[in-house]
Amino acid sequence: MKPYHLLLSTLVAGALLAACESNGQHNGDAEHRTGEPITSEKASFYVDTLHTGLDNPWGMAWLPDGRLLVTERKGEILVFENEKYTGQKLTGFPETYERGQGGLMDIQLHPQYADNGWVYVTYAKPGQDGGSTTLIRFKLEGNQVTHLEELYQTMPLSTSGVHFGSRIIFDNNGYLFFSTGERGTKENAQNLSNDMGKVHRLHDDGRIPNDNPFVDNPTAKPSIWSYGHRNVQGIVYDSSTDIIYATEHGPRGGDELNIVEKGKNYGWPVITYGIDYSGAIISDLTEKEGMEQPIHYWTPSIATCGLLFYTGDKYPEWQGNIFAGALALMHVARIEVSNGKYTHEEKLLQDIGRVRQIAQSPDGYIYVLTEGPGMLLKLAPAKTP
Repeated sequence: MKPYHLLLSTLVAGALLAACESNGQHNGDAEHRTGEPITSEKASFYVDTLHTGLDNPWGMAWLPDGRLLVTERKGEILVFENEKYTGQKLTGFPETYERGQGGLMDIQLHPQYADNGWVYVTYAKPGQDGGSTTLIRFKLEGNQVTHLEELYQTMPLSTSGVHFGSRIIFDNNGYLFFSTGERGTKENAQNLSNDMGKVHRLHDDGRIPNDNPFVDNPTAKPSIWSYGHRNVQGIVYDSSTDIIYATEHGPRGGDELNIVEKGKNYGWPVITYGIDYSGAIISDLTEKEGMEQPIHYWTPSIATCGLLFYTGDKYPEWQGNIFAGALALMHVARIEVSNGKYTHEEKLLQDIGRVRQIAQSPDGYIYVLTEGPGMLLKLAPAKTP
């Protein structure tokens, strides 16, 4: 028998599909739509189901020629054109360490992709002692991966199947940031001599910036930008304020929304608002001098994954809002922030499935990836009278 939450999400997805079919709008993988718009606090929208049958989708990125690339954790990158799956996948991608939560994760284009053609990916790379989160970049010739370069492999390798991270962003100055989890070993997050449980900052070619906070510490990994993270699976950049927001998984309770800053310690596992899955106490501290507080935390855990800072014009009421995926509680959290402070939250698409990623297309629409069931969704603003 399916777990209740998976059964419920399947029923909700089935209801969406049935509504589309009743309107005569379901045609294979063609776009289809619920019969009535969803009215939220600030905007009304339709849900267009662009594709079903995904397994464990993770990231998405749009190429200038209109193709959409969607990563699957098992090591595949699917190619969509005109919002439809072409049946084609990128070829030439390296072997992936698919274990538990590990596999192929995020995908992002270089901010100057039109000039240099670089695509960036984080994936779990296999090795003799297990696998680890690795940042690579490559170019494309059609659907063929070419000019592949490994920029950074996190160390040490581990056979653990949990807490790989990982998301990628670029800031206004062209620096690249990517996140890692602590691979289930809590102490890794506080240990500057390894790469786990950190946010890393690099030049776009993998070089270490000379103003990183720990470059002069001989026992620290010089790529580290921030530490004390449990498992960051959502990270976005607000270019208007130069703020990096990140969401990370807590254990039972204590999922966090943080502002990530240079050299800061985010406390895991010394401070936490959660308890262990067994019910055991991890720490009796929720704050400590020298450790950062989240701007918001969720108890019980929603299981945060994927993050979007919306800047488009298709939903003007949502400009400047943050959208976070919820795996366990299966919704999209729309979060309002003001001057770097959390002010309000709204649940969207409750019980749609495990929300893995939310992204903004180049023309300003919001797309959502879910698993269990695996779908690619588009939020289409309802037309005003």
